[in-house]
Amino acid sequence: MNRAEILSQLETTVEWDVVIIGGGATGLGSAVDAASRGLKTLLIDRADFAKGTSSRSTKLVHGGVRYLAQGNIKLVKEALRERGYLLKNAPHLSKEQAFIIPVYIWFDLFFYGIGLRVYDLLAGKLSVGATKILSARKTIDALPSIKSQNLKGGILYHDGQFDDSRLAIDLAYTAASNGATVLNYVSLIGFKKEAKKIVGIVCKDEISGKEYALKGKSFINATGVFTDHILQMDDVDREEIVRPSQGIHLVVSRSFFSSTHAMMVPKTADGRVFFAVPWHQEIVLGTTDTAIDTISEEPKPLDEEIDFIIEHFNQYNAVAIERKDVLSVFVGLRPLVKSVGVASTALISRDHTIIVSPSGLVTITGGKWTTYRKMGEDAVNNALFISKQPKRDCKTVSLKIGDPEKRQSMIDAIIAEDPNSAKLLHENYPYTIAEVVFAIRHELAETVEDILARRTRLLFLNARVAKELASFVANSLAKELGKNENWETEQVSVFCELAQQYIIS
Repeated sequence: MNRAEILSQLETTVEWDVVIIGGGATGLGSAVDAASRGLKTLLIDRADFAKGTSSRSTKLVHGGVRYLAQGNIKLVKEALRERGYLLKNAPHLSKEQAFIIPVYIWFDLFFYGIGLRVYDLLAGKLSVGATKILSARKTIDALPSIKSQNLKGGILYHDGQFDDSRLAIDLAYTAASNGATVLNYVSLIGFKKEAKKIVGIVCKDEISGKEYALKGKSFINATGVFTDHILQMDDVDREEIVRPSQGIHLVVSRSFFSSTHAMMVPKTADGRVFFAVPWHQEIVLGTTDTAIDTISEEPKPLDEEIDFIIEHFNQYNAVAIERKDVLSVFVGLRPLVKSVGVASTALISRDHTIIVSPSGLVTITGGKWTTYRKMGEDAVNNALFISKQPKRDCKTVSLKIGDPEKRQSMIDAIIAEDPNSAKLLHENYPYTIAEVVFAIRHELAETVEDILARRTRLLFLNARVAKELASFVANSLAKELGKNENWETEQVSVFCELAQQYIIS
């Protein structure tokens, strides 16, 4: 993906079949779906792909055990089916993950054991492993640091795990490979209407400052927590539909939790589940569910949320952590759809919602990463129906995502060009200099943050290490993009200020 070539498509395309606003999981899933159907597809995002919620998940591809407890069988079945599709279509970025629920009350051993066997049954042929009830001894063998006092046993079950923002980048690549035009750092300025129906958009390239007036047949709003902003650009009197909720995650060293199994606690004080999940070189702990009033591109963790996660981890883990042990803290906002009479955001349904405005704008919000493909299918189906375009069958159930072999061959070519680029960015993490160069040349990386937060995951894995690498990455960007020293200095300053938010003082 080359930015200059992609921008030229804005100049030469007379009219788009589908225009998608938002480059997170849902928007990118919609772009892949539309493009693979042969539709002339445009996707824009005012920031980077997966800049918001879609890079800040718990890194799980799952049906949702707690949704089963809430009785939402439809959502669980759909998510388990989608989990199976994702594991098959993107095996290089997703995998089966074994989980254990430690049990300290005899009744819970059977209650959760039966519930998770139902979970397996709902997955049907797409099940990734059978649930087993473990003895206390086998639970300790699998989770060596678990607190053993009064431990009755455990329940072993299987779910999926993935790398969220890397999947987003591969979705962008897949959409482009199928003919879509996908662009980050292009913001929506406004809609153009005829007879009160949207017929086009005006957008702006945030890098060059150039504006474009583009025509389209159908329009999809897939902007997550910013859904209401786009709805009100269409109709200033539009009532807000999103009730945002904040969830934080802490990342700690594997030395505190030396297991390849993940731990799941099915019920915490705020009604959520709690996870300790091996991810890349470290352990992700989370999450919280805090209703918020202000939406931000860079939400900040609350002290009480940090304490909540530390306390819950230490409640079950014999090797305790403190604030100083946290390598990174990241925060995501959930675009929950308002529910009448529901006080807690933890109880709001994670089903996705589609709204069609009188102008023809199709808005899709809610949902979760696991069901991104189905959300994209539903959004495109509605967009085609509303705009009276011919029906075309969805192709994404078995569509492979990304091309890891091609990507690696292109990285190998960079190394052949410069053998020094085979070196690691940091001795403790597997990312190479060549991957940075590849991200700039072929993955639309424009900033230090793009590379250290989303093309690699260093900001999320270890924010202090990411800060150390900011100068090197900024210099690499400046060389590849033809930027001057002032730009390079500003990039380092902006990134280091951002990275400080990921460090607990």
